[in-house]
Amino acid sequence: MHKKIDPQTKELYLQKKGEYKEKIKELVQKKKELLSIDNKDELIKINEKIKRYKILYKNKDPNLIHFKDDYNFDNIFEIDNYNLWYSNKAKHALKDINLGIKKNKVTALIGPSGCGKSTFIRSLNRMHDLTDGVSKTGSIFFLSKNIYSKTLPELELRSKVGMVFQKPTPFSLSIYENIAYALKSHGIKDKTKIDQIVKESLEGAALWDDVKDILFQSAHGLSGGQQQRLSIARAIALKPEVLLMDEPTSALDPIATNKIEQLIHQLKKSYSIVIVTHSMAQAQRVSDETVFFYEGRVLEHGTTKQIFTQPNNEKTKDYIDGRIG
Repeated sequence: MHKKIDPQTKELYLQKKGEYKEKIKELVQKKKELLSIDNKDELIKINEKIKRYKILYKNKDPNLIHFKDDYNFDNIFEIDNYNLWYSNKAKHALKDINLGIKKNKVTALIGPSGCGKSTFIRSLNRMHDLTDGVSKTGSIFFLSKNIYSKTLPELELRSKVGMVFQKPTPFSLSIYENIAYALKSHGIKDKTKIDQIVKESLEGAALWDDVKDILFQSAHGLSGGQQQRLSIARAIALKPEVLLMDEPTSALDPIATNKIEQLIHQLKKSYSIVIVTHSMAQAQRVSDETVFFYEGRVLEHGTTKQIFTQPNNEKTKDYIDGRIG
């Protein structure tokens, strides 16, 4: 995956390492001074800076960008020149993706089947790391941190970026344990706290009233729509900042679909949401921004109103009008 290091890059890399080393020394000295006056707020900031510079100093790959200096914090993600291949580069699935995804908005990904929507959404929390033969170039930044660098450990990323799949994915456990299990696996042991988070998560997914009297019954006894809301409750239990939804209503009936869509409107007050959908009507109902993918590329990105009423790209218009698909 790493590019060949040219002499100029290597020279700059070594120069930067020297700068980072000096910066660490300077910050450590400042930390000692702050310890003498017990300034806790400043100490926290200094420790965070030391941690960041140590990561940069230890970096062994000159081509890996850890932080994006000009990151726009109105965005939850920024994607720069991102490419992805399957099957040991036999299939080029994503091509030169450059995109900003806004905070606390619903962003819909639309486009024909096989155009790269699901591949892209799964890139945002590194799900492709689990697939053999996948290679990538370019960068994906989450709140200025490169998701492939040590500044953002994989487990931390997955706790901040939750995923809801096409089909409901309840564990073969009780409704309660479906949520409690995830909390326990992330080190939360206090039962009172777990009980509280389970209730809050089910309320947040508009499911509490349906299940409060059957919490310890099997999750498989729920309807499809309820199971999908349970999947959402499980995803938000860890207090993520992002919810990725890969066609979350495609297996549901219209009534269950409507409940999920209403829930999305509520969730965006607290989360940034990225949703893959094949329903143009759904994209218009739930999203603030829309991205049109075609043959692995982003052909157009704008507000949902603009994309559906005044698309700039002819292929976007053809897709929305049903002439390609």
